[in-house]
This record gives sequence, structure tokens and C-alpha cells, in this order.
Amino acid sequence: MNALNPALRRFGDVTVRLSVELGRTEMPLKDVLAISEGSVVPLNRLTDELLDVTANGRVVARGEVIAQDGRFALRIVELAGEQAVDEAVPTGLSDMPVAPPA
Repeated sequence: MNALNPALRRFGDVTVRLSVELGRTEMPLKDVLAISEGSVVPLNRLTDELLDVTANGRVVARGEVIAQDGRFALRIVELAGEQAVDEAVPTGLSDMPVAPPA
């Protein structure tokens, strides 16, 4: 916390919710209702893919799951820079940047 700007130090005791999402999936309700002990639900992330760490819903870092003292933990591999966090991923042709004519 010593690296914080002195003007920001007063916020150092504010609590934020950190979350890590392992993955997501969509499935028909009939399949959800059929889930029982031992069921396997495949997720959209690969096993070697870094997981997003969010603070109050905003990605702040990426990391990998480890075990520490009998608990799951997350080793931070990279901090999310402003460009990486705010950069929009094009979802369709209308979102693609248009190059000026040559």
C-alpha cells in the first residue's frame, strides 16, 4: 500500500468484492433440471486459460488457480491495464474499424 498516491491512501480501507469466474455455459432448462450428484457441466474456458479477477465487476487482473494451505487460491499472473480492460472486442461487421480509402 506504500506505492499508493497519498491522496488515495485514505481509501485503502474501503472493502471491495473480488471475484474469480471459472467459466460459463448455456444449457436448456431440461438439462439443468437433470443435474444430479456426479453430473459434469462443461464450461467455456480452457484448462490452461487465465481467469479474470474482478473488483466490483471490473477486471483488474488475471491469474491461475493454485492450492494454498488446503484452500483454493489465485496466483496473479498479470495486471489488467486500462487498454486491455476497456478495449472493446468487435462482435459484428458494424463494430469493425473502417479504414479510410487508399
